[in-house]
Amino acid sequence: MTSVAISDLSLSFGSVEVLKSLNLEVEEGEFVVLLGPSGCGKSTLLNCIAGLLDVTAGQIFINDKNVTWEEPKDRGIGMVFQSYALYPQMSVEKNLSFGLRVAGLPKSEIRERVDRAAEILQIQPLLKRKPAALSGGQRQRVAIGRALVRDVNVFLFDEPLSNLDAKLRTDLRVELKRLHQRLGNTMIYVTHDQIEALTLADRIAVMKDGLIQQLDTPHGIYNNPVNRFVAGFIGSPGMNFISGTLEDKDDQWYLNASGVQLPLKGYAFSNTPQRGQEVEFGVRPEHILLSQAGAEQPITMQADTELVEPMGADTVLWTRVGDNTLTIRTDSESTVKTGDQISIGFNPARASLFALDGSRL
Repeated sequence: MTSVAISDLSLSFGSVEVLKSLNLEVEEGEFVVLLGPSGCGKSTLLNCIAGLLDVTAGQIFINDKNVTWEEPKDRGIGMVFQSYALYPQMSVEKNLSFGLRVAGLPKSEIRERVDRAAEILQIQPLLKRKPAALSGGQRQRVAIGRALVRDVNVFLFDEPLSNLDAKLRTDLRVELKRLHQRLGNTMIYVTHDQIEALTLADRIAVMKDGLIQQLDTPHGIYNNPVNRFVAGFIGSPGMNFISGTLEDKDDQWYLNASGVQLPLKGYAFSNTPQRGQEVEFGVRPEHILLSQAGAEQPITMQADTELVEPMGADTVLWTRVGDNTLTIRTDSESTVKTGDQISIGFNPARASLFALDGSRL
């Protein structure tokens, strides 16, 4: 069953188009993340779903009800903002119950909902405190709790973890995942942090210039990006790109890069390639192997190590092959040093090819 459906949604501020005939369907109980760089329209889309912005064209449905022109309070959604938006003069308990009291719910039901949210979020000991006496992570839990007490089917999150430090972000990310598994509600989450997107989402909608570039599972987005933008945006370090032209010989396709022919055996073309076509060949840092393991791959070459970057659990090597810089993610026990020449190899079956217009080949 579809929980949230967006049909041909457009929004403009004057002559500036922010969202462009955008379509999206979110299934009931699904966790969908809107991911993209600043200015891509992801928060604008979320605010349209919430009813905080009037759309220029298109329709929004929540649980099969057309809510395009409904007030936010009538849409059956709970929203969590980046800035917490807590009332500083009220205790945690009163922050959680404020909206319910304004709506005129019975005191017994208010108490039941507040207690349930406090138990789920493990903030029972904080109920009598005011926001000033809470840490950033505790304040964000209260902000989430204020959405939970509304007892709705759809929750909207607008970069809720971006104000927290790295450790707290990791902890709350895990808590959000557990919360979704426990509640089973539909959740739409906006972030520019790809780690949040990959770890939280059932599906990710990668956005650019007011359009969804790709909507897929984290595995699909990461391993089969539909265009050059998605490939380059997802991954840290980012995907390596080698420019060249396509050649075929004896029913086998090759990439001609800087005068070296690289066999593309095993690569599954999505579109028909053309002889002499200019392309970009993309391979992720963790798919490039060193020494003996690399020598067993279909494509092998020599690389000069320019920088070694220890990352704790693994090591990132910044290398140069001809005119191309390649990053390689390898084991933390790697003994490669700056200035070393190393043998590397990779399998084109795990790579991506893109035409000059950015589309996947």
